[in-house]
Amino acid sequence: MNKNRPKEELFQVAGRLFSQKGYHGTTIREIASAHGILSGSLYAHISSKEDLLFYLVDDGAETFLSALKPILRQEGDALTKIRDGLAAHIRVVTTQMDIAKVFLHDWTALREERRKLIQEKRDVYENLWSTLLNEGIEQMRIATEDAKYLRILLLSAGNWVYEWYSPEGELSPEEIADKFIQIVFHGVAVSKEKLPRLEQ
Repeated sequence: MNKNRPKEELFQVAGRLFSQKGYHGTTIREIASAHGILSGSLYAHISSKEDLLFYLVDDGAETFLSALKPILRQEGDALTKIRDGLAAHIRVVTTQMDIAKVFLHDWTALREERRKLIQEKRDVYENLWSTLLNEGIEQMRIATEDAKYLRILLLSAGNWVYEWYSPEGELSPEEIADKFIQIVFHGVAVSKEKLPRLEQ
């Protein structure tokens, strides 16, 4: 967690508004009003609206990294670790939805220097996933050498869960991850014949 970030209540308010309206669609006045203070009083805690965005996005990056790193250190079957990694990703998306949405969608609004810092953390996260998937390939648990697009597919599915997930729903993040993994790795087609290639 970023030690320089604003106090928790302000942080949560900004996260909720950015999640609902987007960074550019949210004004300082709206953040202040939702927090119960005057607009000018916000600057006792931040120097700009972008400060709030940066702290939120940075927290999101650290949360995803902290969830995945322990799984890379586990011993055992790579396919189980991939499922656990996807479950960890979905758990972040579903339990910290505001921060996750802002991290996934608004980070490009940061100025270049800060955007570069976040890009580096995103790259680290994607590289951890590539390591995990390559481990599956090396163990011959995954019948593909295209780890890049498999990573994109899994993370895209995990990222989009916030659009339909409900805490009162019938499935936990772990169960959702298990269903995704079953579909991706075991397939749904009756025939095992290769699909015809699309015309270019």
